[in-house]
Amino acid sequence: MRMLCMFDLPVDTAYERRAYREFRKNLIREGFTMIQYSVYLRTCPNRDYIERLAKRVALFTPKQGHIRLISVTERQYQEMKILVGNYSVNEKRVGSERLIVL
Repeated sequence: MRMLCMFDLPVDTAYERRAYREFRKNLIREGFTMIQYSVYLRTCPNRDYIERLAKRVALFTPKQGHIRLISVTERQYQEMKILVGNYSVNEKRVGSERLIVL
C-alpha cells in the first residue's frame, strides 16, 4: 500500500515558513519521499501501519494550511496516469519496495 500526503501550507510570515520546514522535515523522517511539489509518498506494509502513520503525522501538523492523507493499494498506484513528465528519481528509486534503505 502507499500513503500520499498532499499539503498546501502558508509561508507568508517567518513563523509559517518555519512550520512548513519542520513539517516537511518530519515527513522525510517518517520515510516519505517527494514525488511532486507538496506531494509526498510512503510505502506501507498494511492498513494497520497506515493508521499508525496517520496518527504520527497528525502529531506534527501545523495549525494552519491544508494537509490531506490518502492511502491507495499498489495496483491503484500503478494505474495512475502521468499526463506530463515522467516518474521522479525518488519514485524510480523506491519502486514497489516496502523497506527503503538510503
